[in-house]
Amino acid sequence: EPLCEADFAPIVEKVRSEGVNAVAVCFLHSYAYPAHELRAREILREALPGVSISLSHEVAREWREYERASSAVMNAYVAPVVERYLLSLEEQLRERDMKAGVHIMQSSGGVVTAESARDKPVYTLLSGPVGGTIAGTALSERTGRQNLLCVDMGGTSFDLSLVVDGKASTTLETELEGLPLLMSIVDIRTIGTGGGSIAWLDKGAVRVGPHSAGSVPGPACYGNGGTEPTVTDANLYLGRLGARSLLSGEMSLDADATAKAIETLAAGAGMEPEPFAEGILAISNAAMADAMRTITVSEGVDPRDFTLVAFGGAGPMAAAFLAEELDIREVLIPRFPGTFSAWGMLQTDLRRDVTLSFFRAAAGVDSEELEAAFAALESEGRDAVLEEGIEAGKAHCERSADMRYAGQEYTINIPLEAGISAGELARRFHETHRQRHGHASPAAPIEFVNL
Repeated sequence: EPLCEADFAPIVEKVRSEGVNAVAVCFLHSYAYPAHELRAREILREALPGVSISLSHEVAREWREYERASSAVMNAYVAPVVERYLLSLEEQLRERDMKAGVHIMQSSGGVVTAESARDKPVYTLLSGPVGGTIAGTALSERTGRQNLLCVDMGGTSFDLSLVVDGKASTTLETELEGLPLLMSIVDIRTIGTGGGSIAWLDKGAVRVGPHSAGSVPGPACYGNGGTEPTVTDANLYLGRLGARSLLSGEMSLDADATAKAIETLAAGAGMEPEPFAEGILAISNAAMADAMRTITVSEGVDPRDFTLVAFGGAGPMAAAFLAEELDIREVLIPRFPGTFSAWGMLQTDLRRDVTLSFFRAAAGVDSEELEAAFAALESEGRDAVLEEGIEAGKAHCERSADMRYAGQEYTINIPLEAGISAGELARRFHETHRQRHGHASPAAPIEFVNL
């Protein structure tokens, strides 16, 4: 039925009176019929100049309305801040006579222009750690190692991801602070363990993290006023860090401050300082090993089939312990682990992900209809990357489908190519389902959800 434009008047007044600077619009079936959302944006822009508008079908063109609305709200929430930041960045670069275009890392593992990033800033979620995964794919190509378990340990967090058969492991949905988001994203798992994680006592029991000393004041050994022992302090106390080993010797560590921090807390725990420092690292390593199991063993993946790549400022310090815990036979340490993620961003390509809801039974799907739907998606994707300056002959497309057993709620993404047979498609789905969930039902009907 027609859009009731009169309904917008009280909405506009409420937005204006409360000083709202961003609005998300989500209509129930906009993934299939976006005309009403597009008209809503026209009305809101005319009435509320300067207010950022996010449309759900542009952020996530899929049928699940709650997740689509959540994605649009998150996009609207970060849009004003990201827009200001990127506009300021571009202006400052112009003032410095930088003529190269600005590209922004995406969660999917590709980059887009700054203009595109301003339109869909939610796609930049976790893009920093994703740079490390993309660096892992480049390392995979250079070394011939197809399966890598990438771990990035910095000052505050420990980020994990997989490179499988030379490609970053991705997912099409994630959560942020309990909010579901529909988006193509490299599958990153994060826990609050890093070099700056603080050791503390909880009714006599030793805990490590999630609170971090950060870079200011930083660990006690930084000599910036920090008094609580951290993972970095434990490594220094045990002789695993040299007092002049940071920043190529440019930064000296305060061993006396570390000793005071470790010995004070050890006394409170009724322990000798050296075993106490070893305990800090054991607790930290155990938390990281458990996180590594969630992305491997819990997903039906054997970590023994992978090479461990450890990077970030603190990653290499824990690599050997983690490899031993998961029975991983080989560890790779980048030459400059602290800048590995930044290097990974230089290995990326321009990328656009496009999605179409496609509810069909796999067994009875019309192959011509399926091919036409993919052709339309590919045309849309090619147009998008051509607008960003890619030459037509250099663009290529990869296809996949979200599929499920009939009656299931959630889906599995299955890569496929043009002309794939129904039998091969079913085989891939059953095999992936068995690997992911430990079982499959070859006799059960399968259906498409999204292309």
